[in-house]
Amino acid sequence: MLQILTRHLGISVIWTEEVANYSFIWAIFMGASVMVNRREHFNFDLLQRKLKGKSKISLNIVTDLVLIVFNLFIFLLGFQVVTEFWNYTWASIPEMKMGYIWLSIPIMAGTMIIYSVSHLFAHMGVLKVKEAGE
Repeated sequence: MLQILTRHLGISVIWTEEVANYSFIWAIFMGASVMVNRREHFNFDLLQRKLKGKSKISLNIVTDLVLIVFNLFIFLLGFQVVTEFWNYTWASIPEMKMGYIWLSIPIMAGTMIIYSVSHLFAHMGVLKVKEAGE
């Protein structure tokens, strides 16, 4: 909206496109993390619907473990990317560092790890209750 308004006034505001793009990147990565928390991002849906009882819980535990391992790699590699590209600058605002944009990767992976560990403990607790009930 700002860019449309300033065009009609004859003023060039070139930084709005970069802000929109980088905000979109942050929104996508943070949204992916939220979807992991809701268990809607990475799941074996076909198997989830077919399995019951301990098998379903075991699948959930395996899924959580896969996510934790995968996101540990993403977290560590994300920090490498942040340190490597921290001093790169935006094209329209040279004072802004690209590191702030790349920081979204380890933050996403870290929150996904937290959510997955939480789900793992919950599933292990349910599995223990089921085993105790048998």
